[in-house]
Amino acid sequence: MTASEFAARRSALQQRMAAEKLDAFVVGVGPNVRYLTGFTGSNGVMVMLSGGAVFFTDPRYQIQAAQEVDCPVRVASGPLLLQVAALLRRVKSKRVGFEKSRMTVEAHQTLKDALPMRSSLEPTGGWIERQRMVKSDREIDAIRRSVELNSRAFEQVAGRVRPGMRESELAAELDYRVRRLGAEGPAFETIVAAGARTALPHARPTAAKLPARGFVLVDMGAMLEGYASDMTRMLFLGRPDTRAKLAYAAALEAQLAAIDAVRAGVEAQAVDRAARRVLAHHGFERAFVHSTGHGLGLEIHEPPRIGKKEKTALEKGMAVTIEPGVYLEGFGGVRIEDTVMVTATGCDVLTPTLKELRMV
Repeated sequence: MTASEFAARRSALQQRMAAEKLDAFVVGVGPNVRYLTGFTGSNGVMVMLSGGAVFFTDPRYQIQAAQEVDCPVRVASGPLLLQVAALLRRVKSKRVGFEKSRMTVEAHQTLKDALPMRSSLEPTGGWIERQRMVKSDREIDAIRRSVELNSRAFEQVAGRVRPGMRESELAAELDYRVRRLGAEGPAFETIVAAGARTALPHARPTAAKLPARGFVLVDMGAMLEGYASDMTRMLFLGRPDTRAKLAYAAALEAQLAAIDAVRAGVEAQAVDRAARRVLAHHGFERAFVHSTGHGLGLEIHEPPRIGKKEKTALEKGMAVTIEPGVYLEGFGGVRIEDTVMVTATGCDVLTPTLKELRMV
């Protein structure tokens, strides 16, 4: 990202602060710090003031911060929040905003104790996350490349899946391929489940061996230049029976219907409803136990949520997943997931991997 893009993001935050009559705003969670400053380290706090931003970090990141951050940097040898409080006292900030869903109770207490009585800490909810929902052209390019890398990693491994391979072995091979292709690593803990365990939407890979016959679910993502991708595909060991074919066909039809509903101006709940309508038609409505999708970007899960009661209107430039599923206890489950980019008239499906049930 360019320095001007980070400055524009901070300017938008300043405007919101002015509207809410805040003198300062403290940002300490990694993805939001990165979004506003470009800093990729693990310990940094940005303070937004009416006159500009100040970034705090510790000596480990002195060189890195100088290279990445485009606003004044202060290196602190002690707790960062105490240095933040000293700055707020010096500029006589009275109303200080903080991220209520991101700041720990301990951090809040530390800051409160270090500020004078006349200063108040004002909780805010999701300001920066909402700003992050609509991606810039550079962010869209990063997500697209992350998606393509992720799909290449899957293709390199899918043809090697065999009965007797352990779930954990398959997950490790996928993670290895993601890194070999240039990603920082997986975007989340790779999900691999086989047989009846595919009915667990967020199954963790185990030492269980892949069966001679049955579904294999792979949910994986890559983190490339800080941006996440997300994809789920199904494999089948042996030949699927009628029930397996019906479940897969229903999940695929629901996913395509939801994708077809995506466009700027449509409420997120309408996309979710499109998927559920198809699954209800096939008798699988109760077998779909999670939301249809979620936003992604600097985090694997970020707004907007594509769920039953979500009234957020989709906007051009939002990156979301579409991932309805069918989960049948004792039998198995099916989930098909793509990363898509919302456009004015529909969406651009970024995931290039074919969606036919692959038999191995």
